[in-house]
Amino acid sequence: QKTIAKIATCLELRSAALQSTQSQDEFKLEDLKKLEPIAKNILTYNKEFPFDVQPVPLRKILAPGEEEHLEFEEDDEEGGAGAGSPDSFLARVPGTLLPRLPSEPGMTLLTINIEKIGLKDAGQCIDPYITVSVKDLNGIDLTPVQDTPVALRKEDTYVHFNVDIEIQKHVEKLTKGAAIFFEFKHYKPKKRFTSTKCFAFMEMDEIKPGAIVIELYKKPTDFKRKKLQLLTKKPLYLHLHQTLHKE
Repeated sequence: QKTIAKIATCLELRSAALQSTQSQDEFKLEDLKKLEPIAKNILTYNKEFPFDVQPVPLRKILAPGEEEHLEFEEDDEEGGAGAGSPDSFLARVPGTLLPRLPSEPGMTLLTINIEKIGLKDAGQCIDPYITVSVKDLNGIDLTPVQDTPVALRKEDTYVHFNVDIEIQKHVEKLTKGAAIFFEFKHYKPKKRFTSTKCFAFMEMDEIKPGAIVIELYKKPTDFKRKKLQLLTKKPLYLHLHQTLHKE
C-alpha cells in the first residue's frame, strides 16, 4: 500500500512537470519508466524505492453522484458512514481536458473559458477543480466528462481557473433540452475524500459568444433540473466566456 502511494506521488510529480511552463522537467519520463517494474511486481517488490518521496495521503475521489450517498451533512466534519474507509473507488484525477474536435462545414464548436467562481469561503477550498459534463433531460451524458486541473489561485471570494473547455460535440448535434453542467469539487481532509460543493449549468439558449455569469446551486447535483436550490442568497456566480467556432 505504501509503495502504491509513493507511485501515486511520482505520477502527481510527473503530471505537475507536464503542466509546468518552466523548461526544467522536475520529474522526467525516464524517471517514470523506472516505476514500471515496481508496478508489475507490486506484490513481491521489497527493494528500496528509487525516489525519495512521501506517499500521497490516502484520498477517496468519488465518481459523479457517489458522494450524494455519503455526505448530506456538509458541516458535519466528523465524516459520514464509511467516508474515510481505505477501500477507495476508482480515482478520477483532476485534469482530464480534451482537445477541440475537428471542424465540419456548417457546424459550430463551442469553447468555454472557465474564468472564476465566487464563493464566500473561497480561500478554504483545498485542491478545487470543476467537472464539466453535457447531459440530456434525463441526466444521460452526451459527451465525455472532463475535469479541469486544480485552480490557479484563490483570491478574496474567488477561485480563479482561467481554463478552456472544448465541448466534445457540435452545437447543432446537441439534443433539445440538453445542458452543460459545472460541478465545483474540493478535497475535505477530515472526511478524506473529494466532495462536490455546488454546481451550475448552462442551457442551450444561453450558448452565445461572450461573457456569461451563471448561478450556483446546492448539491447534490440535479442533472434533471427538477429540484433546484440556490447555494446562497448572496450574489455568487460562475464566470464563463464562450467562443463559437464555425467553419
